Amino acid sequence: MKKMKIAIDGPAGAGKSTVAKQVAQALSFLYIDTGAMYRALTYAAIKHHVSPDDEASLKSLLDSIEIKLVDEQAKTRVYVNNTDVTDQVRTDEVTKSVSLVSSHGQVRKEMVRQQRLLAEDTNCVLDGRDIGTYVLPNAELKFFLTATVEERARRRYEENIQKGFKQSLEQLIKDIARRDEFDSNRSFAPLRKAEDAIEIDTTSLSISEVTQTIIGYVKERV
Repeated sequence: MKKMKIAIDGPAGAGKSTVAKQVAQALSFLYIDTGAMYRALTYAAIKHHVSPDDEASLKSLLDSIEIKLVDEQAKTRVYVNNTDVTDQVRTDEVTKSVSLVSSHGQVRKEMVRQQRLLAEDTNCVLDGRDIGTYVLPNAELKFFLTATVEERARRRYEENIQKGFKQSLEQLIKDIARRDEFDSNRSFAPLRKAEDAIEIDTTSLSISEVTQTIIGYVKERV
């Protein structure tokens, strides 16, 4: 039986990662956190004083480090050269630079190569901004999650408060809107809905409701 690959795309704060984890867990699929991979590189770039504008140096840095994702119960832990950086990759400093770091063609090509290798010959769920259009264009099921900017900012604000990060809601709204603009207009593999993707507006839905909606589509397909 052919292995099923599920692509979940959408802008920042739409609930992609949380939903993807729950879908993978419910179906006993492998979850591949592509966003965490770019965050890990961004963290390493900050640590090694590599500018997020410097594509060649970022690619060289990526080639010199090992990024590893380890599923641990309901959480994916992120390692760079065997050092656990799960919390560090979610800081505001990393968040502000990750879109630029991940926009470079050389960086994305290598990351996508690694992601496709991870997804080979297994049932898996991947989330990001270009999974259905670029990383796994032949995925059996594709979803595009959306929500208003205000709702996405509110969710991110609550997440940050729980993690001890302080940032105003007003600033988050501006940052997310700016990131939407950047991700949608980058020259290489921009954020966009695949033609065959199922769009789900999550603004008024709980994580559980979105998860169950996706699982319903999977069961129909199977």
